[in-house]
Amino acid sequence: MNRSTNRRMTGAVLAIAALAVSACGSSSSSGSATTAKAGATTAAGAATTAASSSSSAAATTAAAAGATTTAKAATGGLDTLKAACTKEGQVNLIALPDEWANYKGILQSFRDKYAGVKNPVANPDASSQEELDAVKNLAGQATMPDTVDVSPAKAAAATDAGYWDPYTPTSAADIPADLKDPKGNWVAAYYGVMSIFTNTKIVPNAPKTFADLKKPEYKGKVSLNDDPRKAGSAFAGVVAAALANGGSLDDIMPGIQYFADLKKSGNFVPNNVTKATILSGDTPIAIDWTYNLPGIADELTKNGITFNQSVPTDGVYGGYYAQGVIKGSPHPNCAKLWVEHILSDDGALGYLKGGAMPARFAALEKAGKITDDLKKNLPTADVLAKVKFMTADQTKKANDLLTANWGPMVADA
Repeated sequence: MNRSTNRRMTGAVLAIAALAVSACGSSSSSGSATTAKAGATTAAGAATTAASSSSSAAATTAAAAGATTTAKAATGGLDTLKAACTKEGQVNLIALPDEWANYKGILQSFRDKYAGVKNPVANPDASSQEELDAVKNLAGQATMPDTVDVSPAKAAAATDAGYWDPYTPTSAADIPADLKDPKGNWVAAYYGVMSIFTNTKIVPNAPKTFADLKKPEYKGKVSLNDDPRKAGSAFAGVVAAALANGGSLDDIMPGIQYFADLKKSGNFVPNNVTKATILSGDTPIAIDWTYNLPGIADELTKNGITFNQSVPTDGVYGGYYAQGVIKGSPHPNCAKLWVEHILSDDGALGYLKGGAMPARFAALEKAGKITDDLKKNLPTADVLAKVKFMTADQTKKANDLLTANWGPMVADA
């Protein structure tokens, strides 16, 4: 399911994430998500620390009015922001699959909290690049996205394109420095870890590492979450493979070479992972985030599918998705209220239910709001302790390398 193609491979990701999902840290099989209980707090704390286009006159006027209201809302607190959003009546969201990090629950909690404010999701399975395309192509229109949820590489691209309308959430102090833009362009509400999902009805001997995936027994069975030049989860899969093969956050070429070799051997097939392909058995082994399995685990079990998920010990990599307000969007106050919601206790605990690590984990843990039951879908403490995030410069360098080499070495080879 890739939100990318299936965006993050929603289902696939699900599967992948889900697949890999909650695989975060250890392997679990037969429909059971990875558990991370004792020590998760310490590990999580360590890991955490570790458009331009023309608009009509009407749109311009509306944007100006919205900017004025927004300025007032910023000085009047959340009550004023809520009132301003209620007048707008809607927030245009995009690329948020129900199963992805429990967005179904988070979307519903927003509706429950702000009755009367609609929150439709356009193209739930879109990739991060497709989100930015929508911002550009729908600029000035009523359907333009008010906010996005994109990978680090696409967050940087949005900054370069001038798409962000900087906004500092009320809970910004709880968010680690490496999970927010210093200029207030975006924040990262949650993050996950790369993992390997296996449909054990088809592949009884589930691979646990990137090295395992090279084995002949997995020929034609390994899939990545879409094209890493477009999809954040696929990008992260390449980075994780790089770490497993002598690379680093400064040099992901070994990861590109890894997939080039895996494709040449016939093990890697560029299928898009979706819930449908997981259920059908077309993508028996998927590489993706750890937080989407909880969303489809019950459905897999009901369909008689047993599965295993594990974080590859030879390539532990964590990555976040960035959220922010889009400049010139039709509902700027509701965009800000949405960002406030996903960072609030309701939003953060919602991510936990889906197996994702909320950016405010440490603050919630300190306040005693994270139960053992909520921790059960998280990666293990030792895995979380190894998580480090790419800097903006590292992300740009890696993205440029992928853009130049993925086609000739992998996609078109």
